[in-house]
Amino acid sequence: MGETEVSNPFREDLVSRNLAETCSVVIFGATGDLTHRKLIPALYNLAVDGELPAGVKILGFARRDWTDEGFREGLEKLNREVSRTGHDEEIWESLAANVQFHQSEFQDEEGYRRLAERLDEIDRERGGKGNRLFYIASAPAFFDDILLNLKKAGLSQERPDCEGCWSRVIVEKPFGTTLATAQHLNEVVNGTFQEKDTYRIDHYLGKETAQNIMVLRFANAIFEPMWNKEHIDHVQITCAEHLGMEGGRGGYYDKAGALRDMVQNHLLQLLSLVAMEPPTDLTADGVRDEKVKVIRSLRQWDTPELVAENVVRGQYLKGNVNGEEVPGYREEDRVDPDSETESYVALRCMIDTWRWSGVPFYVRMGKRLPKKATEISIHFKETPSVLFNATPGGVPAGNVLVIRIQPDEGISLMMNSKLPGTTLRMEPVKMDFRYASSFGKSSPEAYERLLLDAMAGDATLFARRDEVEEAWRFIDKIHHAWAEEGKGIPIAEFPAGSWGPREAEEMLARDGRTWRRL
Repeated sequence: MGETEVSNPFREDLVSRNLAETCSVVIFGATGDLTHRKLIPALYNLAVDGELPAGVKILGFARRDWTDEGFREGLEKLNREVSRTGHDEEIWESLAANVQFHQSEFQDEEGYRRLAERLDEIDRERGGKGNRLFYIASAPAFFDDILLNLKKAGLSQERPDCEGCWSRVIVEKPFGTTLATAQHLNEVVNGTFQEKDTYRIDHYLGKETAQNIMVLRFANAIFEPMWNKEHIDHVQITCAEHLGMEGGRGGYYDKAGALRDMVQNHLLQLLSLVAMEPPTDLTADGVRDEKVKVIRSLRQWDTPELVAENVVRGQYLKGNVNGEEVPGYREEDRVDPDSETESYVALRCMIDTWRWSGVPFYVRMGKRLPKKATEISIHFKETPSVLFNATPGGVPAGNVLVIRIQPDEGISLMMNSKLPGTTLRMEPVKMDFRYASSFGKSSPEAYERLLLDAMAGDATLFARRDEVEEAWRFIDKIHHAWAEEGKGIPIAEFPAGSWGPREAEEMLARDGRTWRRL
């Protein structure tokens, strides 16, 4: 794994990165939506930007009886629609020439033996360099089969005939559905690949603004000294989605719910980046050591009484989203009419560390809200009231630092300013940074960065085994409390197109706070 300095007109000494290496990328579940809409466009965009290593081969592994040409045609059609950089015929043809399809059932050992032979043949054509990156993008029910068959075929072990070659695996979410299932999957993965070669993907960590959280905190002297309980009143993390259960998603979602589908992975990962201590270095384990300490420090809501006080679950009723009438959650396709699954959840999280003692982190995620947006807002304490308590409008509000994860990636700071005129009147104003306008180009898609990091052997933006299990330990206790009958933890309801149930507003009101409107 090499390292190079990347040219930068401002400060070349601040920029370095690991080099991605040539490899064969095998995608399990290659006929699915993730491959067509995310993975192949990501690899194509890397090629457009000159980031994809020369000689990368892509093999799609799936059950359908497709030809190489048929597989490529389907990929090209979707790439034209969704690629971040448009569609260049010459670059696509160059990429497509290295795309093949491998037909096999996921449980068929013979299919993996043939895969091994095919990869060996590719290595010989390439001159013996046998790096392999296995991407498990199938349904979770096949994770065990794929991993165990890779091991049986000798595809996960180091090869004595190929010194310096590596085999790595990327595992898509959901990584388990409970602590027990996550622990089982971890045992299977670590029985197949070494932990250093295991990449549990969370695409939120590939988003540019999520990556920028550490830079914002630790590279700016104006923020880090104030990043603690002495100056911060509370933190809010919001993931709002305007969509419901389109595309047949209700069948999956009704078994998962908002807490398992989004909070356990994406939002707890963001929380850990905001709350972590400075790492000793920027190595993968240096960063992840600090993140897992945050998850371990979460106060456990382990009784029905604590859950009722600190967690709100809800379902949307029929309503209006962006001028369109939409059905309620229980009326959606493939959703149980008597479902108890939450499509909205709000949590009050407490982190029992020296830095964050007494500072609540409010986390919420909901479907059928007014807009699609994910943001983190840092709410600083208000200034003392003695100076401005007699001015029109009263005491100025506290400053708010907003980190926008999507869709309009950037950072803004709300500060108080005097209105022009002869009287002292104050209004909040916004200092705003946007990636697209500041750097003159769109940010790379999350999967682009994550695929490149896996090829480079950099696991910083991937979840480690202990991170996953500690997050599930926290989430499981909430689910167990919900499952206890007769404990009086009802599901709140709210009309689609609103910002969630009244109970979520009341949870913050008890603390003297309100949700920030996006």
